[in-house]
Amino acid sequence: MRGARHRRSNAVIGTREAAKGTLLRSGGARWTEFSGATDMEEARYSAIDLFCGSGGLSLGVENAGFEILFAADKWTVATKTYALNFSHPVLTLDLAEMPASRLRVDAGIGDRSVDLVVGGPPCQGFSIQRIGADHDVRNNLVLEFGRLVAELGPRLFLMENVPGLVGKRGRELVSAFEKEMAAAGYCVEAVMVNAAEYGVPQTRRRVIYYGWRQEEAPFRLPGPSHSENEFVSAWDAIGELPSPPEDLTPHPSDELHRRTRLSPLNQRRIELIPPGGGMQDLPVELRVDCHKNGADRIGHRYVYGRLARDKPAATITARFDSFTRGKFGHPREPRNITLREGARLQTFPDRFRFSGTQEEIAAQIGNAVPPLLAEVLGRAVVMWLDGDGPADRVHSPLQATARQLSLFDVQEWCGA
Repeated sequence: MRGARHRRSNAVIGTREAAKGTLLRSGGARWTEFSGATDMEEARYSAIDLFCGSGGLSLGVENAGFEILFAADKWTVATKTYALNFSHPVLTLDLAEMPASRLRVDAGIGDRSVDLVVGGPPCQGFSIQRIGADHDVRNNLVLEFGRLVAELGPRLFLMENVPGLVGKRGRELVSAFEKEMAAAGYCVEAVMVNAAEYGVPQTRRRVIYYGWRQEEAPFRLPGPSHSENEFVSAWDAIGELPSPPEDLTPHPSDELHRRTRLSPLNQRRIELIPPGGGMQDLPVELRVDCHKNGADRIGHRYVYGRLARDKPAATITARFDSFTRGKFGHPREPRNITLREGARLQTFPDRFRFSGTQEEIAAQIGNAVPPLLAEVLGRAVVMWLDGDGPADRVHSPLQATARQLSLFDVQEWCGA
């Protein structure tokens, strides 16, 4: 063994101009739509997306130069969204205990070789926002992802998840996953990344697990491309969008751009919270009872929060459609950000269409890997598959994790 040191509606909601990729404009900061920021590379390599959700990973990887052979997820409304935006097959099924041979048949790819498998198994069981027992049935899907990787046999895999995966809640599972992949013949590493350091207008910290066949040269993720003073701000992404109609109807050019109804009390609260602020800025009498002791004692400082204009957004979650759940208030207007604004902060292009109710669409957007981050990862894999050496700046698994997450030592595992 090569030693390694620890190092629910089905309505389709999109835009009337979506197919043309038209951007809404109302002045303000210039925003380059993600899909127009780079030219899609000619597909030279193949990839599969497991637990694909609405397709954030697929969109970025496809733009990086991969042919997506198929994608799969059991989340029906998300696979409906996926099918609206991609021409390759998407399978709606439960991947738990599903053999890869069956997936190959159902997707019609036969015995085609696979260069890359990507995925983001559901992560709610590891979320730092979650309260309760450590054992969650969804956690086992990480091992199911590993099993399918072993059966599909790609040259490399990438798995995205929340930081809690390598924290106390996930420690036992991570160990099992690493051993599973080592037994399948893969070297495995993990790094913590902040999407803002790669041009995403959002502070979003996630752990990326990746593995390559033991006989291959090591793979390394590229280091950050943006320093803190170069971060793309929330206003850069949403500042040019017009104000949505006051009457709660969608904007005439974009059905995703509509206000969320606020109660009179919450409307009063958001009007008193400054851009970049949170519930700690409210008079005590306007705080909900559980917040009256102050943020220093209870945490959750930025629920009932608003975005700062000159900084990246806070992490866009599955409930970003309610500013009571996080820092999701608009930085200029006293309202919640819209679905369109959340999609832009996640770097989904305006042409990307979504299926479902408002709550379902918010969950699809918030649970996705930002396509721009996915493209960065995909381009690094293309370089590796081309036989090029690692980028000048690479992520060091040991250093990155020691600095950013002291709860767990990220490891590299290689089988015999």
